[in-house]
Amino acid sequence: MEARATAKMIRVAPQKTRLVADLVRGKQVKEALGMLEYLNKSATPAIIKVVKSAAQNAVQNQGADPEKLYIKTIFVDEGATIKRFRAKAKGSGTRILKRTSHITVVVAER
Repeated sequence: MEARATAKMIRVAPQKTRLVADLVRGKQVKEALGMLEYLNKSATPAIIKVVKSAAQNAVQNQGADPEKLYIKTIFVDEGATIKRFRAKAKGSGTRILKRTSHITVVVAER
């Protein structure tokens, strides 16, 4: 019995988001949310939101016990890159890449 939730186009670089995702992979949902609550990273609020959503999907749609849920898989894919320009010396410019992430969480009952 699995439930899934996805957040797309999150404005945090995938590399930074993966650091947070690696911490909670395989943990109980309650334990993971407790860890994330005190983690000071930019990707933390987005991952908390997706984990809570996946847990609620399992409870609502499949009648799972919220105490027995764990994070089966969590992965972060690269989303579209927003391109911007910044002025530089002698009238030139450089490109700034604002990367986005797609976060997917699958929870299952243990």
